[in-house]
Amino acid sequence: MEYITRSAAETEQLGARLAERLSPGDVIALRGGLGAGKTAFTRGLARGLGIEDPVTSPTYTIVNEYPQGRLPLFHFDMYRLRGAEELFDLGWEDYLDRGGVCAVEWSENVWEALEAPLVVSIERDPADDGLRRITITGGRHEDLSL
Repeated sequence: MEYITRSAAETEQLGARLAERLSPGDVIALRGGLGAGKTAFTRGLARGLGIEDPVTSPTYTIVNEYPQGRLPLFHFDMYRLRGAEELFDLGWEDYLDRGGVCAVEWSENVWEALEAPLVVSIERDPADDGLRRITITGGRHEDLSL
């Protein structure tokens, strides 16, 4: 499914709507360049899961944990990782076993470690910095219409 958002708030709203359909163990593979809106989308996921803590990019910490929602949210940033081996060294399998949702920014860096992820691709419009084209595919969900 493809969606158009015109602001960070709309991108967050889309993430919140998706969160309502998520189940324990779901992996969200976020794709998009710097400033595309991956963290904004993840803020929406958190809100949709009932998480009230502020959501920030885990660029330097690799993973931020938000355990207090309907489902825990584990927000990863794989920008600095060189492959799946480094992800497994971080305890990736333990996160999967904790019954939460894993949102993975720069997922292409660890793609071989992700099994049946829900892929969220975010593209900025070069002519309109606020406009985003968001495509959601894959995963274990049959109907992705939001």
